[in-house]
Amino acid sequence: MTIFSNNHYDLEERTARFGENIIEFCKTSKQDAISKPIITQLIRSGTSIGANYMEANGACSKKDFGNKIFICKKEAQETKHWLRMLAKCFPERKDEIRKLWKETQELTMIFQKITSSLRKDNE
Repeated sequence: MTIFSNNHYDLEERTARFGENIIEFCKTSKQDAISKPIITQLIRSGTSIGANYMEANGACSKKDFGNKIFICKKEAQETKHWLRMLAKCFPERKDEIRKLWKETQELTMIFQKITSSLRKDNE
């Protein structure tokens, strides 16, 4: 019998793990005058995806939930930008950055689907 892990579909866990991966990546990145502010921005946007998702789950209304999910999507999009900038700073780490970018893209699409579904429900 095969047991499938449901963690891939648990967004609380997935966004928290993503934030942890961002932190680990940044801890091992050399900081200089150019990379330091980009790393700071990446940590802020990358870890706030999960924080905003937690807030969405505690929302007091459907509208509040939708607003928080939209913020999750925006933070994911911003994270993709900072990852692209870091790929320029650390070309030797492009494979690691690409994996993080891919996960961010998947999260962006998930949050887009949620916001689209909420909009359709309100029509």
